[in-house]
Amino acid sequence: MTAVLAPTRALLARAVAESLIGDSGNRWKHTAGVAEKAAELAGRLDLDPDVLVAAAWLHDVGYAAPIALTGFHPLDGAVHLSAEGWPARIAGLVAYHSGARFVAAARGLGEQLSAFPDERSLMADALTYADQTTGPGGLRVDPEARYTEMLLRHGPCSWNAIVDGDRRPHLRGVAARVEHLLAP
Repeated sequence: MTAVLAPTRALLARAVAESLIGDSGNRWKHTAGVAEKAAELAGRLDLDPDVLVAAAWLHDVGYAAPIALTGFHPLDGAVHLSAEGWPARIAGLVAYHSGARFVAAARGLGEQLSAFPDERSLMADALTYADQTTGPGGLRVDPEARYTEMLLRHGPCSWNAIVDGDRRPHLRGVAARVEHLLAP
């Protein structure tokens, strides 16, 4: 008799992400690239790959129209994941990825975001780093180039531009911490 292994959270997360944003072109390419980078980082930083890669697959599901409640994808994704029974840790990683707390506060969504755990850990940094080093088409990019591209894409009046003074230093700090740990 052969034992049947249960699918990992990462594999389930990929299936969920594909069902919600799999037909979204560059968003899907970006998500797949973030998951690939997360898998690499998990090994190099001794992090649980099942948690990190699952969060990477799920980090942008809040863009999916059927689950977009507020129009703020980290919060919408976390609310959906929580409602679907995903662990609070993964929902929290999705909720706070890439400095989302700054945008949430500016948009008046900070209280709603605070319903999710903000672990401010190496795991959270690794997810943000994977996101910030993967361009829209899924290719590797420098974190500064990624941030600049995002600001241009969203525009000078976007929430991202409004919180730039707080968010950019935060993202630079994340990149510096992760790159320090990755250095030989």
